[in-house]
Amino acid sequence: MKRKVIQTGDGSNTLEITDLNETYHSRHGALAEAKHVFIESGLSHWLSRYSNSKTLSIFEMGLGTGMNALLSFDFLVHSPVKLYYLGLEAFPLESKEWLAMDAKGWGNYHQYLKLHEAEWNKEIELSPNKILHKVNQTFESFEPKITFDIIYYDAFGARAQPELWEARWLQKCADMLNTGGVFVTYAAKGSVRRALEAAGLIVERLPGPPGKREMLRAAKSKQE
Repeated sequence: MKRKVIQTGDGSNTLEITDLNETYHSRHGALAEAKHVFIESGLSHWLSRYSNSKTLSIFEMGLGTGMNALLSFDFLVHSPVKLYYLGLEAFPLESKEWLAMDAKGWGNYHQYLKLHEAEWNKEIELSPNKILHKVNQTFESFEPKITFDIIYYDAFGARAQPELWEARWLQKCADMLNTGGVFVTYAAKGSVRRALEAAGLIVERLPGPPGKREMLRAAKSKQE
């Protein structure tokens, strides 16, 4: 898999898979997309609903550059909530790739380095009371041992990885959610929305990040 660093519309960098013409984040703005989709529409939204919760578990499908994870840890840096963050990645970056991202503008750069230097398939305390667990595995073969409060579904687009947008894998996501849990993705395709609804989730269309009209957020009803 050949990857190269490219600059996106907001000045932040991402990676492009040259053979597929596919990027890890939006060409219109990698940082803007991550903040809008996963932090504001996912993490911040969940915290506003469950402000008294003492624990939080996040599953990220597609750890990639580590941007979503870093933003999440930074967002919770002063929060007393105990975080468990599992980032799944089938194709980990090489050190030369994540070092070339020029990620100092993303947030806590020391934590970015610690995140990428962390051993795979092992839990580490990235910061006080905040656990990172990077897992090198495909989503198809992954068997979760717990359920999660938030799922960041950041797989490559359906053009590059159509299999990861099939109804059975979105059903798997629904099964992985705690009651009251939230699923967020940059995707807005009708087939994805219908699959999430068929999986029993309550789905809403939200305004998308720069360059994208809509995105999806889904919740597991407390009545289930």
